[in-house]
Amino acid sequence: MAYDVGLAERLNDAVAHVPGMTFTGMFGGYGYLLNGNMCMGIHKDTLIVRVGTDFAQKILQEPHVRPTDFTGKVMSGWATIEPEALESDTALYRYCQLAISFVSTLPKKA
Repeated sequence: MAYDVGLAERLNDAVAHVPGMTFTGMFGGYGYLLNGNMCMGIHKDTLIVRVGTDFAQKILQEPHVRPTDFTGKVMSGWATIEPEALESDTALYRYCQLAISFVSTLPKKA
């Protein structure tokens, strides 16, 4: 399994209302772009969120949140959210909103 289909369905529900949000296959999983900028995605059974370097340092202190690292190099400004932190829809929506809030500040890509 490349990514958690159940998490993908929940994530689709969480971001369906967001103007400019599109999805695509990436990272061997499922990715979401907001106005052309990578915003969040699913890798296996984890959620990855782009929250910027300052906020990433804050949420990395939370339980079941770790740095995003696919290749041996940590992706600055990203956080990986383990399944244990995503059990409720409220928690999933919170992490989605954190990513949407940050990525909304970036210039749109064509």
